[in-house]
Amino acid sequence: MTALSRALMGASLLALAACAGQTTLPSSATYGPNPTIVEPQKALIPTINARKAVGWPGGDKPVAAAGLKVEAFAGGLDHPRWLYVLPNGDVLVAETNAPPKPEDGKGIKGAIMKAVMKDAGAAAPTANRISLLRDADGDGVAETRTVFLSGLNSPFGMALVGNTFYVANSDAVVSFPYTPGATAITAPATKVTDLPAGPLNHHWTKNILASPDGTRLYATVGSNSNVGENGLDKEEGRAAIWEIDLASGHKRLFATGLRNPNGMDWEPVSGMLWTAVNERDEIGHDLVPDYMTSVRDGGFYGWPYSYWGRVDDRVKPQDPAKVAAARTPDYALGAHTASLGLAFYRGGLLPQYRGGAFIGQHGSWNRDPVSGYKVVFVPFSGGKPSGPAQDILTGFLDEKVHTKGRPVGVAVDKAGALLVADDVGNVVWRVTPG
Repeated sequence: MTALSRALMGASLLALAACAGQTTLPSSATYGPNPTIVEPQKALIPTINARKAVGWPGGDKPVAAAGLKVEAFAGGLDHPRWLYVLPNGDVLVAETNAPPKPEDGKGIKGAIMKAVMKDAGAAAPTANRISLLRDADGDGVAETRTVFLSGLNSPFGMALVGNTFYVANSDAVVSFPYTPGATAITAPATKVTDLPAGPLNHHWTKNILASPDGTRLYATVGSNSNVGENGLDKEEGRAAIWEIDLASGHKRLFATGLRNPNGMDWEPVSGMLWTAVNERDEIGHDLVPDYMTSVRDGGFYGWPYSYWGRVDDRVKPQDPAKVAAARTPDYALGAHTASLGLAFYRGGLLPQYRGGAFIGQHGSWNRDPVSGYKVVFVPFSGGKPSGPAQDILTGFLDEKVHTKGRPVGVAVDKAGALLVADDVGNVVWRVTPG
């Protein structure tokens, strides 16, 4: 097949994909503790509605909610996806993208998805580094930027426990000695434990969170497929959160059936672990809502067999016992919003948000109209969500529905401002009172 033939075939399939079904719900109907779950829509080719990445034209920025303002904390970064704030106020940013995955995305569908993701700004080579941003004068802009760690393997999650700094690469958790105030680490990595990876590494991002007492790490590992179509044997240890004992290096599955968990944080009132999860695709514009949920030790959350109490008949063989045991998520975050970042607010600078959760929504590639592409806030009371999601940052799409930016990780800086990593705009944004 010639290059021209391949291009024509790809264009034809993309045209078909763009016509696959139609939405029947406003995106708001797929938010909250009781989202509307419609009947699945199936098509030969799934909807593909990714938006071309164009970046932020000079001086442009997202739109902050009433009473807030947003400015660039640091720009000119290389695909910044995840954030971590050190005790002295330094901000670490993982500049990262997917590692080589030679077994992922084969065939016509895989070729189309690679082309779509490239157009959407999601296929740049990974910088494989963590940079340190320092705002020494406290004006809300980082004056200095240094390479904190380099030579990593698609790093994502970060955690500091005492004077040991942990990084979740795409295939392992590693550690480094840390000196308070240091702007770089040059010591070699020590492997703590392997994480599921390999040549098929569909959801490659691995996040980590330390337990409040510093004795354990919790590590997220996404599934190796959409709904097990690569074989359930390829899902061993995946779609899960692992608990890692730091004294011994031993690990165990803490929770399973979570298709692609990313953000994690400890809910301030209950002390429960919460995570943001990307749910499955290819059964319509309104299915399946992404969600955030409290995470129970030993809990199973449905993937791949079921979602929100509904059986997914694409999965063979089925497992009725698993379906019966599946826990219902606590709070839906919209279908295909790609909700990644999660941070509970404990600061004092934005008191109206204290106790609730900020969520970075990377945005849909397979919903029409698009969903996500914003940062939202969910209020909490008594350890549980207590109201509808509120838009905090919008304006990531232009009038032509090109993508100027895509929010990913969220964090709260030492002063109490909200930080947002934008991996298409290559900016870390800072949100403060307006």
